[in-house]
Amino acid sequence: MTRWFKKKKAGTVFLVVLSALLLSALCFRGIPAFSADETTYKNLKKFSEILDLVERNYVEETDSDVLIQGAIEGMMKNLDPHSTYMTEEMYKELQVDTRGEFGGLGIVISMKDGVLTVVSPVEDTPAFAAGIMAGDAIVKINGEDTKDLTIMDAVHKLRGPRETKVTITIMREGFDEPKDYTITRDIIKIKSVKHRILQDDIGYIRISSFQENTTDDLETALENLRSSGADLRGLVVDLRNNPGGLLDQAVDAADLFLASGIIVTTKGRDGRITEKKYRARNQGIEPNVPIIILVNGGSASGSEILAGALRDNRRAMLLGTQTFGKGVMQMIIPLRDGSAVKLTTAKYYTPSGVSIQAKGITPDFVVEYNRAEPAAPEREQVREKDLEGHIEGDLQEMPEGPEHLHRFDEKDFEIDNQLQRAIDLIKGWAFMKTMQKG
Repeated sequence: MTRWFKKKKAGTVFLVVLSALLLSALCFRGIPAFSADETTYKNLKKFSEILDLVERNYVEETDSDVLIQGAIEGMMKNLDPHSTYMTEEMYKELQVDTRGEFGGLGIVISMKDGVLTVVSPVEDTPAFAAGIMAGDAIVKINGEDTKDLTIMDAVHKLRGPRETKVTITIMREGFDEPKDYTITRDIIKIKSVKHRILQDDIGYIRISSFQENTTDDLETALENLRSSGADLRGLVVDLRNNPGGLLDQAVDAADLFLASGIIVTTKGRDGRITEKKYRARNQGIEPNVPIIILVNGGSASGSEILAGALRDNRRAMLLGTQTFGKGVMQMIIPLRDGSAVKLTTAKYYTPSGVSIQAKGITPDFVVEYNRAEPAAPEREQVREKDLEGHIEGDLQEMPEGPEHLHRFDEKDFEIDNQLQRAIDLIKGWAFMKTMQKG
């Protein structure tokens, strides 16, 4: 087992079900004007000379398109792990992902030390039903070793038409040897918002990611809770294992809960010149009840924006464990040939002015997750600070704590100790409010 689970150095993270969304706050814009100083022009001339030398003198025939793309990819690899060049095909995949529907298994994957690893399965998908778990190492896909595959290669092999099968070979802590899982692909429709009424008239909303329709779905969920007939005493918003997504959706989601105030501030490398403040412009449509937000080490980017906005504006309190710590924003810049660049262009700051990059948010109530069923051996939680080339944060390191990435099962509320603690807190607040009125 040690050869599969030695101390890991995290690499690129990719979401098979929401590949563009994982750990990303994304914006789209057009091609910027090109500017370069004299040194840049000299280096471009050098590159042109080397390319010409290779094409003229290399021992075998070369493809200039392949050489140039390799050079571009090499340039992007010298930046942070979230900046990347996307071919036309990859860019189309991204656009499909943000719509939240495609054929596949339903897993979040990461490449760590050359091993394809499951970050988490997505609820209500074939992978989730098959028992795939966070931390699983995918060592083969249809019998082919994954060691030399790129993330995009793996995505293409895992995705496919509905009703087709794919066999993935999994190595897991506790396994004596790898085990095959044959899974039937399905159309993955990511339902990013779920809701229900819990015990004692407490509302519950689960947001699994921020995609194109998340805010609309959240508004519908809030309306359904209000019209359910229940006398709502409080609301639990579950952002555990929410990897983030579209920036505008995270901001708009926060806006539903806030009547006024700053939601998030973004700053580029030149500071105030490119500073942008996103402010609440809604009247706060949610019921005027206590709110607890559940977070953990899988809560990243957009979910950290929402959690930070509601806490700093004193609209909610956080419960769970320290969040992922992804406080940088990516811009998607389409190129004329159909390809695109995803480039980190800014850091974001919570309303109190705190950058959480590579640090995360420590909840008001730190409560570890304890499964009632026998747990698999604890796996190391991948965080932003573990990714190669991550951008450093602006504040001192926050304390690290043990973390479990778990599959959240809506049918299993009673054994969820974090959720039960949130319910107890809300009931206590409701009781105190009643006593004060009396």
